[in-house]
Order: sequence, then C-alpha cells, then structure tokens
Amino acid sequence: MSAPAGRLLTLLSLLQARRDWPGQVLADRLEVSPRTVRRDVDRLRELGYPVAATKGPDGGYRLDAGQDLPPLLFDDDQAVALTVALRVAAAEGGGVGDGAARALATVGQVLPARLRHRVEALSGATVAGRGGAGVDPGVLLAVGDAVRARAVLRFDLRSAPRRAEPHHLLHRAGRWYLLAWDLDRDDWRTFRLDRITPRVPTGPRFTPRPVPGGDPADFVEARFKGSAGRDAWPCTGRVVLARPAVEVVDLAGDGTVEPLDDLSCRLVLGSWSWTALAAAVARFDAEVRDVSPAPLRAAFRTLAARCRRAAG
Repeated sequence: MSAPAGRLLTLLSLLQARRDWPGQVLADRLEVSPRTVRRDVDRLRELGYPVAATKGPDGGYRLDAGQDLPPLLFDDDQAVALTVALRVAAAEGGGVGDGAARALATVGQVLPARLRHRVEALSGATVAGRGGAGVDPGVLLAVGDAVRARAVLRFDLRSAPRRAEPHHLLHRAGRWYLLAWDLDRDDWRTFRLDRITPRVPTGPRFTPRPVPGGDPADFVEARFKGSAGRDAWPCTGRVVLARPAVEVVDLAGDGTVEPLDDLSCRLVLGSWSWTALAAAVARFDAEVRDVSPAPLRAAFRTLAARCRRAAG
C-alpha cells in the first residue's frame, strides 16, 4: 500500500484522467479498501477539490470542474507527457506556438528536480511535421537520458536485442524517432521509439560521431526519401498534366506546380524510384505529356506493362 500522501496524489491523478470512477475500481487501482477510498475522497474535499459522489450499483466518484478548483497535480508520466506535448506545439506553431512556449516555461519552473534535468534532455529534440505519437513517456525519458549521457543504448526491437550509440531524438510526422549509430550493423539507423524497449543498465560512454551533412533532421529526411546524401529525392522528374494547377497543387506534396493555362500545368515531383515516381504522376488521373528525363519515360513503360499484366 502506498503512503497516504502519495495515495492521495494517485487518487487525484486518476480522478483527473476520466470523468466517472466506480468506487470498487478506484479501490482496486489503489490496492486499498472502498472504505479507505471514501476517507481519501473526504480528505480531497477538505483540500478544496470538488469530488462528487455518483449513483450506481457500487457508487462512484467524479471530480467536478469549477472556478475554485485548486491547482492541478500530475504524476510523473503526466508531467512528462504535458511537457513533450507543449514542446511539440511550440515548435509546430499553428497559431498556438507563443502560448505553448510560455506554458512550457511555466511548467518547467514547477517540475520536480528529479524530472527537470531528464526532461531538459529532450530540449534538443528536433520537431518536424504534425500529429501525435503513441510513445511511452518512460521510453522517451530513458532514450533522452542515454542521448544526454552519450551512453550506449541497449534495447529490444521486436524482441530482438540491439545496441546503438544514440545521437539525436526527432519528432517527425507524428512519430518519435531515434537517430543512432547501430553497433550491430555498423551504420546509421533510424528507430521508431514506439517499437523499442530500452534495457538497463545502459552501456559504456562513447564519443559522438559527426552526422553526415551535419544536420540530423536533413539526414533523417534524406533517409526517408531513400537518398544516401542530401535531403532530396533520388529521382526527380518533370511532366505536363492535363489538369488545372488548382486541382493539382494540394496533392503535389513537396513537388512544384506551374500553371500553363486554364486546363494544364507543369509538375516537378520526386520519389524514391523512377517507377514509384511514374505511379505518383499517374494518380492525378490525367493525360501526361512532355515527360523528362529519359529514366522516367522508361519507368512509365515498365508501369504500363505491369498494369496490362494485372488487367489480364
């Protein structure tokens, strides 16, 4: 059983996490009796928290909102999750960047010392792209600790043991990634944090290696595009589409669209292979002409042959 003060904090955290809690479920979560839960609820009420009783077979509790609600309390995982979410929001902007940055500074000032230095290890993480990522805060902190300490990270990837020198954390398109030097593959690798399970203790210290190109975000973007060097698609082509530019531009991704007239436009687009690029152009469902360079024209022939075989 947890100490009374710690149990109160856990109870308050649970009440803040969802609207209604059956009394027996709370007792099971806290590993105490329903009577102890009732006493703890009474203590929260004495502290000013508006905990209301709810009807039901076993009875339950709800933390009501109100103007006089005392300051919210967070457990360690919630504090880390809040800090990370604010950091992502501040980097992405979207009209709330300044407010998120101020909130992040406020939260940072009240974080307990045991968490503050660990969360600060995430301050160097690169944020690119939008969306949410399902990653355990404990995993994020453990990997961040290894990055900050320059300690070899031992972890399981789909149950297989791996060893890597962790260099940078990055948030891209809604997911968290680790850029690391894979000691088992003797090469740079990018690992999704929601797929790894860190192991303790960490390994020995290491001397950081220079990231190719110098910019971790550019290097990772290049890897995602299938490029071994700079942040650019290895295959880039140019076509004219029989579609108005306004119908193409929203689907062109990082390509460029140049209007030619009311019914056609020039599209410059990249992909990881010439055949994939031909398929990407074909998805615009329009007549295509003036295709260049020659490898893209050959890729259209390859794709056409495959489509004919698929059609029987």
